[in-house]
Order: sequence, then structure tokens, then C-alpha cells
Amino acid sequence: MTSKRQLGMRIRYLREQYGYSQLDFAIECGINRNYLCDLERGKRNPTLDILERIAHGFNISLEELFKGIENIPGV
Repeated sequence: MTSKRQLGMRIRYLREQYGYSQLDFAIECGINRNYLCDLERGKRNPTLDILERIAHGFNISLEELFKGIENIPGV
């Protein structure tokens, strides 16, 4: 499994744990919902700015965003 796919699964897992819909979380982060969808499916390479927005949306650090990627259910 690619690192893009693993990161996408981590973002989706966290988003669902926080109770956000894709649209609500995309608005919270200031990104397009379609872009978020592509990220979650591992179809995009996010920039550092986008990763920071996502971490901020979850109120976590970048380190926490990447933490546990290998332990995501379904991976």
C-alpha cells in the first residue's frame, strides 16, 4: 500500500472519529471537498500547507496526523 493511500486512510479515519462529514471538514480546513475526497482515496499529494490545515482542523500536530498510520483499521 502506498504512503499516499495510508495517509488518506488516516485522514478519513480521524475525520470519522471526530464526526465530520467530508463537506464539513473541508470547510473547516478551507479546502475543496473534492480535493479532500481525492486525498482520502490516495489520489493526491498534499502540500505541507494542506497537511497543516488538516492537522489544525483536527486540533492536532502534524506528528499526530502521521502517527499510527500503520495501525489504521483495514490497512
